[in-house]
Amino acid sequence: MAGALKYMIDENGDKTSVLVPIRTWEKINQEYNKLQNKLKVFTSINKGLSEVKEARKSGKKLQTLKDFLCESNS
Repeated sequence: MAGALKYMIDENGDKTSVLVPIRTWEKINQEYNKLQNKLKVFTSINKGLSEVKEARKSGKKLQTLKDFLCESNS
């Protein structure tokens, strides 16, 4: 099997490393990057929701979406 993983073992027979075919590694790395991007989005959303919650507690006025979009287009 050309795409098989190959394990390196130490003198006790314990697996210490693995050799991964480059195509498999590229797929793994691509998926990892996608997951990292999703994590960044979810973390940002969570932070934003926390900020809204705190602003509501303190009575702080929040920027409207309309104002934000107008500001972003300037």
